[in-house]
Amino acid sequence: MDLIAIYKCLCDQTRLRLVHLLTQGPLCVCHLQSILGAPQVAVSKHLAYLRERGVVESQRHEQWMIYRLPNKPQPELEMQLRCLQDCVQTHLVFREDLKKLKKIRSDCDWLEDVVATQRTARK
Repeated sequence: MDLIAIYKCLCDQTRLRLVHLLTQGPLCVCHLQSILGAPQVAVSKHLAYLRERGVVESQRHEQWMIYRLPNKPQPELEMQLRCLQDCVQTHLVFREDLKKLKKIRSDCDWLEDVVATQRTARK
């Protein structure tokens, strides 16, 4: 994976927020839309951009499209994801996104099943 391509993916605030949320585990487009407060079309376009460049992966779960980070990201991407986790700790919008994510996860049993399945697959 090309480092320039990774930075092009992360230079947009919406895409950066999406990637940050996906570091917490797989999420449905509808949940990402709710957290970001953005239209579904906009969120889907950003996710498609990230998917086409190998930053995220997707799979269908019943009627939902679930996005996640690759199980084994390329070393360049993995380093940038670690850096992202360090950098966002002091930024309010990222902390607020995580609060919204926590609420969604507590209200959504099926999503937790998907997350647990993904964690098992990574081991």
